[in-house]
Amino acid sequence: MLTLATDLDALTRFGRALADPIRCRLLLMLREAPAHPADMAEELGISRTRLSNHLACLRDCGLVVAVPVGRRTRYELADPRLGHALDDLRNAVLAVEADRSCPDADEKGCC
Repeated sequence: MLTLATDLDALTRFGRALADPIRCRLLLMLREAPAHPADMAEELGISRTRLSNHLACLRDCGLVVAVPVGRRTRYELADPRLGHALDDLRNAVLAVEADRSCPDADEKGCC
């Protein structure tokens, strides 16, 4: 059974991964199919070094895994359910005022 701490940790890791547009694009790419780093770097138009840093973050967050394939490494989502979660997030409708990050920014002192 998951504890509240485990739930919070999982959401925090997912949030950290989604906080960067490149990592979001990587997750969406891997949602479609596993891929090799060289192919991902080319498709994203970024250096392999930069890609490597983002993949390390996604690995540390527990969202992707590296799978050895001969002399190369392929990346894929750590759990197929992450693809469904990404779909749900993409399809969610967010109600946000144009001049703030969240509707309760004034009352809560956030954003």
